[in-house]
Amino acid sequence: MTTLNEYLAEKREAKRKLDEQAWADPKPRNYTAKVRAAGRSGVREIRIRDYRIISDSPENFAGYSLGPASPEIQLGVLGSCMTHITLIQAAKLGISLESLEIEVRGQEHPLAGQEGYEDVPIYPHNIHYKLHITSNEPPERIQELHETVEKVCPIYNLLLNPQTIAGEVVHTRAAGADEAKP
Repeated sequence: MTTLNEYLAEKREAKRKLDEQAWADPKPRNYTAKVRAAGRSGVREIRIRDYRIISDSPENFAGYSLGPASPEIQLGVLGSCMTHITLIQAAKLGISLESLEIEVRGQEHPLAGQEGYEDVPIYPHNIHYKLHITSNEPPERIQELHETVEKVCPIYNLLLNPQTIAGEVVHTRAAGADEAKP
């Protein structure tokens, strides 16, 4: 069985190769996700590369609880990215890790934005993470690791910094939409 520290040695070499490639050909990475709502259930099927994630709301929020809700996935994405970046930075900095786990919490009010709740954010807020690290490193090295992770983690920084999101609607008329209805 491979330990986390053995994995970090592999990660260090992989990161070195990625950095070489990035400097040799410094082009931005493009990401794509497609989401389709399923008929009858409204379950969201998220497709990313060859992977599929199912998203749904709990029963008490007009769903069937067939998968995590979008805000839950977002918190999971933050935790996943921070975990990955912690591993990369630990490998890069030569920091030994026995174990690594992150908990992410957030809140969302069901009446947010409605009358009487106009000042309550309509998005997940009060986000807090707890990074659990088991390591024989001195506290200063773990603090250095933590500061580096927050500095370079893409999703952490995406959520911290305002973003511009451009959108458009492509409207296709349903078959028979132009026929007169009795």
